[in-house]
Amino acid sequence: MSSSADVIVVGAGVLGLCTAATLARRGLTATVIDPGGTNASSVAAGMIAPAFETLADGDDPERARLFLGAREAWPDFAARFGLPLYREGAAWSGPDAAPIAGRLTALGFAADADNDAAFTPDDWRTDPVAALAALRAVGGVTSVQAMVKAIAPCSQNWQVTLQDDRTLSAGHLVIAAGAGVAALDLPPSVRALAGVVTPIRGQIGFLAGASNDRTVRGPHGYIAPATGGRVIGATMEPGRTDLDPDEEGGLALVRANTGSAVPGAQAVTWRVGIRGATPDGLPLIGSAGLPGLWLALAPRRNGWLLGPLAGAILADAVQGQPPGPQAAAFDPARFLTGGRQAASREDSD
Repeated sequence: MSSSADVIVVGAGVLGLCTAATLARRGLTATVIDPGGTNASSVAAGMIAPAFETLADGDDPERARLFLGAREAWPDFAARFGLPLYREGAAWSGPDAAPIAGRLTALGFAADADNDAAFTPDDWRTDPVAALAALRAVGGVTSVQAMVKAIAPCSQNWQVTLQDDRTLSAGHLVIAAGAGVAALDLPPSVRALAGVVTPIRGQIGFLAGASNDRTVRGPHGYIAPATGGRVIGATMEPGRTDLDPDEEGGLALVRANTGSAVPGAQAVTWRVGIRGATPDGLPLIGSAGLPGLWLALAPRRNGWLLGPLAGAILADAVQGQPPGPQAAAFDPARFLTGGRQAASREDSD
């Protein structure tokens, strides 16, 4: 079996599918390989939240500008591919609301405070399940449900061998497997780049019924609107990779965010996903250091915010276009001592 696609993408999370859809929009074909089932992008609230995520990352003005730029890609991207986009803003609830609003304003976000609530119109959201489905359905994107067994260069192409020994090949290969990158058989230099990715287990609870009119954050997490109810989250447990729901810890999270207990475990549907993270919290987006091989990995909390921007950066790279001004922040080689040359030496050892 061989692929007639221009690009193979390994991983069907938000970064992988945004890349595949962007490439398809530019006239290329993309085959997306993924084992199927729940992934970290579907176990999320779908927040496109530059304001509150900048606060969570330490009030860095450069990150505020980066996140705002990423959000600005969303209206055109959502309209082009039929993704839901909700722009009702987000609130912070708590006695520190006025300082929170002040911090947001200092970073360049619109914000105000009233009593124990701060509000910004700059944070939006999408519906993760509907958005992933829309991206999979883009013309020019083909999905293959399979596990990847091996990845290797082959002549001028990259060859992907599946667990059932089928092979696919294409001139470009994008690794977007999230925390699962550790299980892939990659060239040594690529392992050096991706070795900074660590897994983080996250759990959210879905409560069916009445919903919020907007996302409400606080010191203990968030409550966000969702189709058919609301989601409450989220735990973040570095290094943990099991997918078994933690009911006790989840109910404590619900109580902390709602101020009340939930009557009976059956009232909450627990959703668990494993995401990847890098030391600075930004994903690896760009060249893997070998011709035709690219990375789109590990956005930690901000996969949905950064998805369209990641797709544009990767599509520019695949098509040989000059990188945009935001691409350098995501360079996969930024954590390497000695840069890319140090990594490439490993391939020749």
